Amino acid sequence: MPVHDMIAGPLPNAKLATIVEAIRGIAVAGALPSERILAKRLDLKRHQLRRALAMLRASGELSPTVARTAAALLRRSKAIARDTNPMEVVEMRIALEPYLVRLAAIRASSFDIARIRRAAKTADATNSGAADLAFHKAIATSTGNKLAATFYGLLRQVGSDARLRLVRTAPSCPKRITQRDSEHRAIAEAIATRDPDAAERAMRVHMVAVQKRVLEYLTPLKEAI
Repeated sequence: MPVHDMIAGPLPNAKLATIVEAIRGIAVAGALPSERILAKRLDLKRHQLRRALAMLRASGELSPTVARTAAALLRRSKAIARDTNPMEVVEMRIALEPYLVRLAAIRASSFDIARIRRAAKTADATNSGAADLAFHKAIATSTGNKLAATFYGLLRQVGSDARLRLVRTAPSCPKRITQRDSEHRAIAEAIATRDPDAAERAMRVHMVAVQKRVLEYLTPLKEAI
């Protein structure tokens, strides 16, 4: 169903949140297009789109500083990607994400928690990579630590570089997506219950699974002779 069919007339908070999440999903992949292109892509009227954009700007997610930072990170990530590999990215994620999720369990707002819970489920299996990135970036943003969130954004941008997409380019596995969503939900619920220890444990379990998956693609098992 086109987005505008759900939001005819005044925009209730829930429906405005739906548009905001759609914009965030597009922003995960890079800079947002112009309002004209974005409105056409989401099948929205301009005034509807502008309300959602205003909400994101008010939260600081679409400020000029954020846009400049994102562009700078993209340029920097291309240079870093030439000198790294997927396992180094995963090792840094294992070091960083358990701490970020502890902060999220302590600091996340009710809005942050609702967003993390929504992002814990993969709505589109054909774009599971973007869904995974949205979940983890929502956690980083909810920490309230802009430096940590910026560093995490750089780390994931490096990991998503074309030269490092060994896992991302493989066909989506429904069983793996189901398992990943289960791991994400465990993390989200620990954050929602304000349990940093449980959140950290759940994140470590998840990151071990991520590391195992990357290893499988880097060193595929040979067929038995």
